[in-house]
Amino acid sequence: MSVIVKDVENNSPAERAGILPGTLVLRINSNEINDVLDYRFYIKEGILNMDIKDTDGKFRKLRVEKKAEEDLGLQFETYLMDKQQHCKNKCIFCFIDQLPEGMRDSLYFKDDDSRLSFLFGNYITLTNLSESDVDRIIQMHISPVNISVHTMNPELRVKMMKNPKAGECLSIIRRLADAGIKINTQLVLCPGINDGKELEYSLNELGKLYPAVQSIAAVPVGLTKHRDGLCSLEGYNKGTAAEVIDIIECFADHFNYFNGTRLAFAADEFYLLAEREIHDAEYYEEFAQIENGVGLWASLRDEFYSALEDVSEVNDFRNVAIATGNAAYPLICELAAAVSDKCKNIKVDVFEISNRFFGESITVAGLVVGEDLISQLKDKLGADELLIPSVMLRHERDMFLDSITVERAEKELNTKIIITDVDGYDLLDKILGRQGM
Repeated sequence: MSVIVKDVENNSPAERAGILPGTLVLRINSNEINDVLDYRFYIKEGILNMDIKDTDGKFRKLRVEKKAEEDLGLQFETYLMDKQQHCKNKCIFCFIDQLPEGMRDSLYFKDDDSRLSFLFGNYITLTNLSESDVDRIIQMHISPVNISVHTMNPELRVKMMKNPKAGECLSIIRRLADAGIKINTQLVLCPGINDGKELEYSLNELGKLYPAVQSIAAVPVGLTKHRDGLCSLEGYNKGTAAEVIDIIECFADHFNYFNGTRLAFAADEFYLLAEREIHDAEYYEEFAQIENGVGLWASLRDEFYSALEDVSEVNDFRNVAIATGNAAYPLICELAAAVSDKCKNIKVDVFEISNRFFGESITVAGLVVGEDLISQLKDKLGADELLIPSVMLRHERDMFLDSITVERAEKELNTKIIITDVDGYDLLDKILGRQGM
């Protein structure tokens, strides 16, 4: 296979070597180039012997010299260099299957692409991997690999993911572990299906693969109101969430005693559902699964109070509003009160946005849409600015999940919207009006 060069960066090694847009890259140092992983891996050397096909159709060999860490300077049609791999599973808990109609097309695409796991931290199920894919991961020694395991019971995994390969491909985890590949794992738990004894089994089996398996996150299934025709599932309640926490903490305490790490953690949402206090930041060690909502509450709180210690009284009066989801509302209220207590001229109004778009069982801020933000805050804001977390928006920070833009929300609410990073330092800076810091 080969990839076509779309553009060549100015003053790059590729431009100096005479490579032009439209050139076909066939091999680098005798290795075929099929996609971004091949390309990134094989351009690390300082001297590159390239096989190319010029724009005039002639094949030739090219020697390119560059610094070991210098980029070659080629750009391609897409970042992956070929099509993104579509998920072949039909998981009973799939969130995308629960989206309402009429959203932008990109939201309905289910990816299960190992390259996105390596490059951006996406989780993969392993069912898309071929033998050559596994061999390539091991050869390149790409770590970590983030894997959606859900259960270590092969038969149950097939039932949950509705893919006959789902059980047998669990063996890939052991192969990667044996090769020294670091692995982060997640378990999306469904009440009465893969929790209880099944959860205990999964934790124990993954624990046997430590230290290759370096973290396990358990997150509760997310259920929207758009589930017509889908598998009947229940959400977690106070009692069932508490049972999950007890199983995970029992395993983690035992594992920590013998290995010096807890390894497994329950997502913050379980603690909120169980009405239990979330642990301090130290409990979550290196926050390996913070993107899964594990320790996010503790990290944000710890950072905010650390930053607040260095703040003195603010002279100018300032009134800001913060919008968040149901889950984070109590914490944001606590932090807002803390800054107002220390800085008497800072007034912070916190607004709890209920998720009417997906259903009120969805409580995380990252799934709040523009429609709900506008309808629930219209004519209620008296603040100079409205702060929202970046997780409410797509990567470009310009649009909510329902395709309402930040610009439109500002016009509808007649208020300037300020986007905050998900860390306590930035949140405090934005509350105080220190946007440039």
